Amino acid sequence: MEARVSSGVLTKTQSPFLSPLRGRKLQSLRNMSTLPNTIHNHQFSNASLYLRSTFSSRTHGFKQAIKDDSREFELSSLTALSPLDGRYWGKVKDLAPYMSEYGLIYFRVLVEIKWLLMLSQIPEVIEVPSFSAEAQSYLLGLIDGFSMDDALEVKKIERVTNHDVKAVEYFLKQKCQSQPEIAKVLEFFHFACTSEDINNLAHALMLKEAMTKVMFPTMDKLVEAICKLAKANASVSMLSRTHGQPASPTTLGKEMAIFAVRLSRERQEISQVEMMGKFAGAVGNYNAHIVAYPTVIWPQIAEQFVTSLGLKFNPYVTQIETHDYMAKLYYAIIRFNNILIDFDRDIWGYISLGYFKQQITKAGEIGSSTMPHKVNPIDFENSEGNLGKANEDLTYLSMKLPISRWQRDLTDSTVLRNMGGGLGHSLLAYKSALQGIGKLQVNEARLSEDLNQAWEVLAEPIQTVMRRYGVPEPYEKLKELTRGRAVTKESIREFIEGLELPEEAKTHLLKLTPHSYVGAAVELAKTVDSAVNVINGSEVLETCR
Repeated sequence: MEARVSSGVLTKTQSPFLSPLRGRKLQSLRNMSTLPNTIHNHQFSNASLYLRSTFSSRTHGFKQAIKDDSREFELSSLTALSPLDGRYWGKVKDLAPYMSEYGLIYFRVLVEIKWLLMLSQIPEVIEVPSFSAEAQSYLLGLIDGFSMDDALEVKKIERVTNHDVKAVEYFLKQKCQSQPEIAKVLEFFHFACTSEDINNLAHALMLKEAMTKVMFPTMDKLVEAICKLAKANASVSMLSRTHGQPASPTTLGKEMAIFAVRLSRERQEISQVEMMGKFAGAVGNYNAHIVAYPTVIWPQIAEQFVTSLGLKFNPYVTQIETHDYMAKLYYAIIRFNNILIDFDRDIWGYISLGYFKQQITKAGEIGSSTMPHKVNPIDFENSEGNLGKANEDLTYLSMKLPISRWQRDLTDSTVLRNMGGGLGHSLLAYKSALQGIGKLQVNEARLSEDLNQAWEVLAEPIQTVMRRYGVPEPYEKLKELTRGRAVTKESIREFIEGLELPEEAKTHLLKLTPHSYVGAAVELAKTVDSAVNVINGSEVLETCR
């Protein structure tokens, strides 16, 4: 199912925000003027008094300016409490049709209408006869044509009812009064339903559509970008660092391939999480259903209805769907995010070492406000920061949502309104990482320079060949040669030539360099697409092609 949003719906002034916070006025940051140059260190106490008095007077004036401002700090991208709905709106707004309150209302409308259509197909429910094609088309048109104005009308009704799901029911009754067939059965909207029968399905559909339409495509682009980075640099030798110290060489491409495979594996795990739904009434027993129509096998009807929406049926519930699948989904996303944090930090480190340069892609873009030579790795830092915020939000959702007192309490209701935050910060992080990857330029000269200064890494292959041919104490002899000493190409060659080894083995060792001692790294990087495709089985990602 797809949320159908007209092109005029998602505007800056009428945005379905991702955060539930809707403050009309904001406490803005206060600016203070700098202290006079005459204040010196020995006048610190006087400076503090000056600071406080200046702050107090300026703050009073600022408050008055807000009070007098005719705009009254209406909600906008500048006044939104969440940066997802403000500064970063352009990067996360694709989630809005699904994860906003607009999305929640839309899917509630969809569920209510689909349930009425289901009732019309149950022979025992004679009071709701099968609808004509015209009536069915009318009902489906309410879903397909659902607009921002419709959502605002629901909110207007809610101001009277003080109940959001009941407002949807009343909205639909108003909309259907003019259709003769449907007007006869208006009271069968929301028949035998508790609010959570509608809400849990709406939430599941919100998540399913957001993941399918927005999150998965962006995750796939990220895996694809890293795959391309891996294959393009499959043969670019690089000094490894274990514990921060020079270690056996690898290739830049193989290290990138590791992340592509790890992320792909977690992406596949996320896609396997089944969105679940219930439709069993006030406490999960079909109490009202059975009293009204005792001969109908309601658990079977409920399962047919839930699965018809593309969801997995959960037969054992209280008033609410237990949210266990949500916890599973969010923990899977957290694992994906943790791997990307690892990637962001590694790339940050490689930039610091000079292995990557960063390309300024926009005219006039500033790398540092005071140091003109700098191009900071801000995209990877932004990604890392937002992944941390996302994981915090998703962790709380995962821990809280499966817990509900007895047959239900209301704590999940307000928490569920924050689902968009965790996904929004994740999406922002993925896009920041993608933007950063697009700026990377490999500095092969710097990579080569590090390798040329690390001939000691050949101690590993030399002592391993020595072991093969029975040379006594190979590790100890290489330790004496390399530990705490400067190792050069010449000293390594001299050591090899003095070994009692077969000429073929000695010749092979003499040909080794830190650049060539990379094992199977090149092949591993070049075949990363095959590894990704194996992980994804029949649902092969169109990556790395």
